[in-house]
Amino acid sequence: MDRRVVITGVGLITPLGIGVRDTWSALCAGKSGISEITRFDTTDYQTKIAGEVKDFHPEDFLPKKEAKRTERFITYAVAATRMAMEDSGYKIDSSNEEKVGVLTGCGLGGLATLEENFKIIDTRGPQRVSPFFIPMIIGNMAPGMISIHFGAKGPNASVATACAAGAHAIGDAFKLVKSGKADAMITGGMEAVITRSCIAGFNAMKALSTRNDDPQKASRPFEKDRDGFVVGEGCGILILESLESAIKRDAKIYGEMIGYGMSGDGFHMTSPPPDGNGASRCMQAALDDAAIEAHEVDYVNAHGTSTPLNDLYETRALKAVFKDHAPKVPISSTKSMTGHLLGGAGGIETVFTALTIDSGVIPPTINLENPGEECDLDYVPNVARKADVKVAMTNSFGFGGTNATLILRKYTNGMA
Repeated sequence: MDRRVVITGVGLITPLGIGVRDTWSALCAGKSGISEITRFDTTDYQTKIAGEVKDFHPEDFLPKKEAKRTERFITYAVAATRMAMEDSGYKIDSSNEEKVGVLTGCGLGGLATLEENFKIIDTRGPQRVSPFFIPMIIGNMAPGMISIHFGAKGPNASVATACAAGAHAIGDAFKLVKSGKADAMITGGMEAVITRSCIAGFNAMKALSTRNDDPQKASRPFEKDRDGFVVGEGCGILILESLESAIKRDAKIYGEMIGYGMSGDGFHMTSPPPDGNGASRCMQAALDDAAIEAHEVDYVNAHGTSTPLNDLYETRALKAVFKDHAPKVPISSTKSMTGHLLGGAGGIETVFTALTIDSGVIPPTINLENPGEECDLDYVPNVARKADVKVAMTNSFGFGGTNATLILRKYTNGMA
């Protein structure tokens, strides 16, 4: 069986807003969600800024008692799923529950809960650790809780491939629906690690921006004076289902998923290879899976982290894949506004890519004033652009040299 797979629902929790409408509006307006960290005292930290989710109330999505014992990344997952399910109108009941699955990606899991309970062990003793400690920190509790809340009893798993986790999860879910092993999948990525240990760890690696005096200008992909990425948090969820099911329900279709590529750099723990070979092979694998040529791609949502190495090497990879078409294809990094959601990046960025196709608006790369060396492609600088995007690509690359690329296509009148 080789079925067509479409996106019929989306949900977002991001530093730009709660929900799809607020986030997308801010994204297209070129607004930044980066500000000073409020979760802990940053006095002794080199980096004092992040993309925090604001005005999120867990009890709006979970019973109050349950919300208190649920880790933030899991709460984001349940909340974004509720949005996506309502948007899709997909109903799960006894007739289909075993053919609806959940597959999500998360890089670091419940780091905040881990920190809190280590402190409890050190100050009050091991007997005072919460009985919810382990369930709150493991990444697969996000799809587990989604399954419990929405009754999805099909395939259930979590992917942990660092910054590529969300995209890998979506790609794997796509294959499950395409092959007929599931009729629908709730999928995406989430992360909530604006914590002391996370910021300290990335600071030790010299990976983060220290532009503390101007937070909204700190995330600046492809910019000459970029100095590192900014940690963000949130969740992006999509409902994938077979085209046959979507047509039968008369569901709104945001777009069709047509390609998924994976690759490994085999090069370095944290740095991509200078020629971008791993990324270029990943993009080409997705193009091959979609059975299209590079020149057919109308937009690329880049990984674009704002680190000196990633932006240069991803640009080289794009040139290797797109060749003469490279200067003609619009490319943007939405991380310039949301920060880098790590394992959640692929979730929100795949939603953004679907919304780009659906709305005909390409979000910009903000803070791009003087492009860096060799960063000479069309990065849609600072202002959103109207465009008829028929085919779009989104990239996610992670530590360890793990890469994921997804390709989406516009759906029209029963034909792609």
